[in-house]
Amino acid sequence: MKEKFQNIIDYCIPLTAVAALLVFWQIMHTVGVLPEYMLPSPIQVVTAFVEDFPLLMQHVWVTLWEAFAGLAIGIGLGFVAAFLMEYCHTVYRALYPILVITQTVPTVAIAPLLVLWLGYGTAPKITLVVIVTFFPIAVGLLDGFKEADMDAICLLKAMGASRLQIFWHIKLPGGLSHLFAGVRISVSYAIVGAVISEWLGGFQGLGVYMTRVKKSYAYDKMFAVIFLITALSLLLMKAVDLIQKVAMPWNRKETTGKKTE
Repeated sequence: MKEKFQNIIDYCIPLTAVAALLVFWQIMHTVGVLPEYMLPSPIQVVTAFVEDFPLLMQHVWVTLWEAFAGLAIGIGLGFVAAFLMEYCHTVYRALYPILVITQTVPTVAIAPLLVLWLGYGTAPKITLVVIVTFFPIAVGLLDGFKEADMDAICLLKAMGASRLQIFWHIKLPGGLSHLFAGVRISVSYAIVGAVISEWLGGFQGLGVYMTRVKKSYAYDKMFAVIFLITALSLLLMKAVDLIQKVAMPWNRKETTGKKTE
C-alpha cells in the first residue's frame, strides 16, 4: 500500500509542476506580459492542435516510420559494432575514434548533404536517424560488455565454455541494462533527427508541417507540433521502460527486493 502511494506521489509531482508552468504561462499571456506575436497562450496552442489534428496525424505517421526504421537499423548496427569492438581490439582501435568523430559533426550540417546525395525521399531521413542513434547504442552496450562479472566469466572458462557461450550467458545479460539506457536516449534522438531532416526537404512529416506553418507565422501551430514531438518522445521512452521490464525480469525482482528491505 505504501509503495503504491509513493508511486502516485512520484507521478503527481512532475504533473503538478508542468500544470503550474502552463497556468503561469497563460496568466502572463492574459495580462499582456507575453504578447501574442511573441508567444501564443497554451489555450491557443491546444486550439490549434485540435483544429489541425487530422493533418497532424497524416504527418506524424511519416515521421514515426522514418524514426522507427532508422532506430531499428541503428540498434542493429550498434549491437554489431559493440560486439566486434569487444572481441577484436584492432576493430576497437579503428572504429571507436570514428564513432566519436561522427558525434562532433552537427546534425544540421549533415542533413543537407544527405538530401543532396540521397534525394528528397525517406532515405536521407532514415540515414540521419541511424547516425544520431547509432552512437548511444554502440558505446552503451560496449560499456556493458566490459562491466561483465569477471568471476562468472572465469568460472565458465574453467568449465570449458566457449567465447560465444560466455557472451550469451554472461556478457549479453549484463549489457542489457546499458543497451536499454542507450535505446532510451536514442528514441528521443530518432524523432528529433527525423524532424530535422524533414526541415531541409521532403513532402510529408512533422518537419515539413513545421516549415509550412513557420512561413505563415502560425506560431500557435508551431508550438502544437513541438508539444506533439515532446509527447511522442516521452511515450516512446516509457515504452522502452516497459519493454525493459519484460526483457529483464530479474532486474525487476532485484528492485522489488531492495524496496522490501
